[in-house]
Amino acid sequence: MKATVNYISLIENLIRPLIQHQEDLRIKEFPSEAEYILFQVMVNEEDLGRVIGKQGKIANAVRTIAYAAGSQQHKKIKINFDSY
Repeated sequence: MKATVNYISLIENLIRPLIQHQEDLRIKEFPSEAEYILFQVMVNEEDLGRVIGKQGKIANAVRTIAYAAGSQQHKKIKINFDSY
């Protein structure tokens, strides 16, 4: 039996080292009736560039890791990044 994955913790552990405003990190989960789970990652406006990276490479790497973790549980993961 496979252990369940805490996706919020996984995403937080990937993003927290990248940002300067640690207290502004918010991750919300929006379960869907469809085959995927949507996560909204909110960071301080100054940190958004660090999280997305040049040409979206860091954001895509975070998505790839979360997607790989989800595929073991037969779940599709979508992550949106935004700032406030």
